[in-house]
Amino acid sequence: MTALSLITPIEYLKGVGPQKADVLKKELQIFTIGDLLQHYPFRYIDRTKFYKIQQVYPDMVGAQIIGRLVSLQEIGEKRARRLVGVFKDDTGQMELVWFQAVTWLKKSLKVGGAYIIYGKPSEFNGMLSMTHPEMELYQASEKKIGNMTMQPVYSTTEKLKKFNLDTKGLQKLQQTALEAVYPTLTESLPAYILEKHRLLDYQKALLSIHFPQNTQELEAATRRLKFEELFFIQLRLLRNKQLNTQKYKGHVFGQVGDKFNRFFNEKLPFPLTKAQKRVIKEIRQDTHTGAQMNRLVQGDVGSGKTVVALMSMLLAIDNGYQACMMAPTEILATQHYHGLKELLGEDICRIKLLTGSTSAKERRIIHQELEEGSLDILIGTHALIEDKVKFKNIGFVVIDEQHRFGVEQRAKLWRKNRIPPHMLVMTATPIPRTLAMTMYGDLDISIIDELPAGRKPIKTVHFFENQRLRVFGFMREEIAKGRQVYIVYPLIKESEKMDLLHLEAGLESLQREFPLPQYRISIVHGKMRVKDKDFEMQRFVKGETQIMVATTVIEVGVNVPNASVMVIENAERFGLSQLHQLRGRVGRGAEQSFCILMSNNKLSKEGRTRLETMVRTNDGFEIAEVDLQLRGPGDISGTQQSGVLDMKIADLARDQQLLVEARQSVIAIFTEDPTLALSQNQLLVDYLNQRSPGISWDKIS
Repeated sequence: MTALSLITPIEYLKGVGPQKADVLKKELQIFTIGDLLQHYPFRYIDRTKFYKIQQVYPDMVGAQIIGRLVSLQEIGEKRARRLVGVFKDDTGQMELVWFQAVTWLKKSLKVGGAYIIYGKPSEFNGMLSMTHPEMELYQASEKKIGNMTMQPVYSTTEKLKKFNLDTKGLQKLQQTALEAVYPTLTESLPAYILEKHRLLDYQKALLSIHFPQNTQELEAATRRLKFEELFFIQLRLLRNKQLNTQKYKGHVFGQVGDKFNRFFNEKLPFPLTKAQKRVIKEIRQDTHTGAQMNRLVQGDVGSGKTVVALMSMLLAIDNGYQACMMAPTEILATQHYHGLKELLGEDICRIKLLTGSTSAKERRIIHQELEEGSLDILIGTHALIEDKVKFKNIGFVVIDEQHRFGVEQRAKLWRKNRIPPHMLVMTATPIPRTLAMTMYGDLDISIIDELPAGRKPIKTVHFFENQRLRVFGFMREEIAKGRQVYIVYPLIKESEKMDLLHLEAGLESLQREFPLPQYRISIVHGKMRVKDKDFEMQRFVKGETQIMVATTVIEVGVNVPNASVMVIENAERFGLSQLHQLRGRVGRGAEQSFCILMSNNKLSKEGRTRLETMVRTNDGFEIAEVDLQLRGPGDISGTQQSGVLDMKIADLARDQQLLVEARQSVIAIFTEDPTLALSQNQLLVDYLNQRSPGISWDKIS
């Protein structure tokens, strides 16, 4: 028989076979024995401790009980269909309830059988009950594995349970797998790193994470596996960054010329903040080196990223190159275009707009001017990526609102010139430091962390439903001063019908409180045609309507300096970063602006934390950190699809220290041995070769 290894397909493991393999692949993405061993337990329970039913109470985390299943019956129709069993020991009885896999459970559970059950007790109608407990037939003589006070619990699904792959079944497979491949497990980290960071070796760590003998051993194993995961993410990112600088030559912007200076001296509407100056200086240094720049600029809404981008583009034009700027939506692109045109005036350089709705005639002119080189700056949406768009000499690309653009789209822009243009990515969604280090670890990061002079911070308050009349009164006062108001409603796929009803009900009461002809209301929601949306938006931008009622479509971009009040309905249903983005829509003029968070009286603990954070601070980075703590990294702006964060055990919110340690370690390695030529780093070379055959397009930030 051939020896099994980590890359052996899972169906060849004893006790699996084709059917179970199929379910494991579909439900848990487990394709090989290695995948199975990386399906780590999410907690450990003491299997030596048994409770009597009398000792069990509703607030316990979990309890293990031996008893008999005395009856089993199916109750309810359709969605309310459930299976209810009565479970009894010598001190009392309790209910067991199942909502899923009812038919299968009816067949497989034996009434009258003695079971060991484990689950979280709760109280229902004055009776103790347990929902979806783990059930195992009691066998007095069974041989036990590992330390019984620390038995692993694996996440599983109802479908897997039908194939006897509940946590017990998975534990058996893990044991079989470990016994099969343990002798062949090889170390993946160089010895000097294990020593320097005091890490367990891989064999020991893998055994101890599944079957720890004690808590110290479990902690050591967890630390080792987390470190390894973070270390290799950083190794890949920093290697890419290094390859980019070596492999991809960049244009050299050798001079600061006439256009840049004229703009700086004559056109700048307000002095640059220290932060803006710092970032322009960083870009200036990057474009000097002869390597291609890849830089991410983060700055809160209204921190003046656009001016930084414009001055960088002028730098390119002064050196004989063209520049372009890409935005995710047409409204945003149009806004950038008008904003930049206003800043530049007529005589500094030529700038045009290209979007999906540009006419064919205008398109032809733009294409021609780009190829001749008479057009300096092109602003646009995805239309810029079309193959027809050819530049004479593109040197600088600005991408606004990072995560709306996929890697593919950025790669296409790269191919618009023989030497790739410098890339500046701007985002108004502050990314917590740790996430930035992992998601954008191969980009250089600049932060604009101060607001331009004259901007007043937005005042945020939280009101409950019963204070609504006060809010209406306040809106009237602001409108009387000539200001405009946004009112935003949540609209979420799952509860779309209900949400639209809320929106309509809200509208009715608004129209009663703010009647025509004195007040006019614009409405924008996702169900409208693009043309109608734009028409309503434009009415609001021009000041023809005083109130804009919208679902979350206004999150990105729209600039209405005269809007000074943002009312967010059902604020508890929005995520923190979303609330912060919405708040950034006001406060764009010199007037004092307000953000009013409306919620009902019943708030979950998390909902309360979110609203309190919003009221407490305007700092996007602090908000992003809290958001990361609350939600975990998976959700933050499309990190799932970035593929970098495919983490099995590390958690960015909790393991920040370890991440920094791993990153420092990788930086030290590349400083000492940039090409990884030393024999002590051979393992790292092997890892990189096995991960990436040649450089692929996803290396492009």
